[in-house]
Amino acid sequence: MFSRRKFEYIYLKFSRKIRDFLLSSKSREFLIFLFFFFIASAFWLLQTLNSDYEAEFSIPIRLKGVPNNTVLTSEPPSELRVKVKDKGTVILNYMLGKSFFPVNLEFADYKGKNNHVVIYASEFEKKIQSQLNVSTHLLSIKPDTLEYFYATGKSKWVPIKLAGKVTAASQYYLSDTIFTPDSVLVYAPANILDTITAAYTQRVQFENISDTLRKHISLAYIKGAKFIPNTVGLTLPVDIYTEKTVEVPLFGVNFPADKVLRAFPSKVQVTFQVGVSRFSKITADDFVINVSYEELLKLGSNKYTVRLKSMPSGVSHVRIAPQQVDFLIEQVSSYGS
Repeated sequence: MFSRRKFEYIYLKFSRKIRDFLLSSKSREFLIFLFFFFIASAFWLLQTLNSDYEAEFSIPIRLKGVPNNTVLTSEPPSELRVKVKDKGTVILNYMLGKSFFPVNLEFADYKGKNNHVVIYASEFEKKIQSQLNVSTHLLSIKPDTLEYFYATGKSKWVPIKLAGKVTAASQYYLSDTIFTPDSVLVYAPANILDTITAAYTQRVQFENISDTLRKHISLAYIKGAKFIPNTVGLTLPVDIYTEKTVEVPLFGVNFPADKVLRAFPSKVQVTFQVGVSRFSKITADDFVINVSYEELLKLGSNKYTVRLKSMPSGVSHVRIAPQQVDFLIEQVSSYGS
């Protein structure tokens, strides 16, 4: 620890050095230089601030008095960018000390067509000019036009639709597209609301997906409309393909009461690809092969090319074996003859 005597010694020594420096000829020259430097700087600053400058400031916008039964579906911007020109001293005052009051717009003062309000800059220019110095020139206001849409209780529910491109990796497929929630409430003026049939997501691009994907997606903007909520959860379940074969019978349709279809073979093998998760759910009953009487009469042979009348969703790469069968239209004896 320093003793008191030693501390006093260091203090006196340091003080003596400072005093000697200040009383020396070099220090006097330095102090004189600083004096004239500060005077010159002050004159330069005054001359500079006396010139004209341009500057840009932001002024808040507030829309007031919106009725409780009114929903703004597209709001005006939250601020204006104002460009002004004046002496440097005035501009400096704006930058350091001046605070601008918000431009207040009363909802009841503006009426629009089809719930669409357009307000030009000239209508609120005086409100801005009143906050500026008399010598200040107002050069521009951006945006020069304010607009907003509103709805008075007009709304409806619309489904969500995916916009964009989604592909699965090789041997995989997208088994579903799930939105949470699956529909949203949209508010809009009546003429816009009538044109909206769905809420589309922002465009997405997911490629070579090999596992279930979960994302939060924003809804695409529609001018004059407001979606609640404006974001939804997206789930894309991914499944892997496997192959399955079932035996499906041929059924004759539209045959007269005294005629029946005889096909050789009477059943065909239907092979298809399906996701592993649905493998056990798909059965032969999900496939239908109907052979119409009229179609057989038009054939010039006793060979019929088998075609599926219907099949379940989610199956692909369907193959039928054999592709052709022999057939016979058999006359059936009427009862009691």
